[in-house]
Amino acid sequence: MIEDQTSKNILNRIQADFPIHPRPYKILAEELGLSEDQLINEIELMKQELIIRRIGGNFSPDRLGFYSTLCAARVAPDKIELFTTTVNSFSGVTHNYQRDHQYNIWFTFIAPSVEKIKESLETISQKTGVTEILNLPATHVFKIAANFKV
Repeated sequence: MIEDQTSKNILNRIQADFPIHPRPYKILAEELGLSEDQLINEIELMKQELIIRRIGGNFSPDRLGFYSTLCAARVAPDKIELFTTTVNSFSGVTHNYQRDHQYNIWFTFIAPSVEKIKESLETISQKTGVTEILNLPATHVFKIAANFKV
């Protein structure tokens, strides 16, 4: 749970319309009434606390010639940490979250080919021992804003 208002303000601001500028954090800091160093330090702290996993662009995979899939895995409670750490080590993973369902870990995967996705899922399975991973490829992509007010 995020308690302090500064962190909440930062998280709410950086989710959309990130400045395209040589010093984007300076622009954001000015908007938020912080120094650039303060903002960078706050973001780094939230990364260390695993509140923020990454900051980066979000592109339409199909427009770049890539393929995307939604994956659902049935992961035993004692393997969740290993599984999610392994999944998150792949650069093509954009989301990874736990659900209260028999398939309890869901993640999205983007890669330059369907074969690369299949190979990566096999590698994840081999490294973690998790064998039930559903591969649910996108047949049509709908882009929506996924901003979460905190």
